[in-house]
Amino acid sequence: MREARRMSSVGGMSHPQSYELLLIPDHSRTRTGAPGRPIRSAVVAATGETGASGYPRYAGEGMEADVDPETRTVEAVLIDGEELDYGMSVRVAGAQGERPAS
Repeated sequence: MREARRMSSVGGMSHPQSYELLLIPDHSRTRTGAPGRPIRSAVVAATGETGASGYPRYAGEGMEADVDPETRTVEAVLIDGEELDYGMSVRVAGAQGERPAS
């Protein structure tokens, strides 16, 4: 487990205030091997808290996630209060060649 980071307030954070998260079925790969189309997206905002993963927590539109601001990697996620189903992944829009949901 990573060392917890302390934050005094949302306004004083040194990481992004929000992200768009994409829920993508892992089996929906394109011919090039890139991830397929997202089946859901949500804009999540910084809560000012640090998640169990040690990264900043974001929440909104039914998704709650810990996001590493340096790599833009989703480290932990709940969707509508439930753990992620097998065969699904959540990524930050624009990270690693992802595109926003249409």
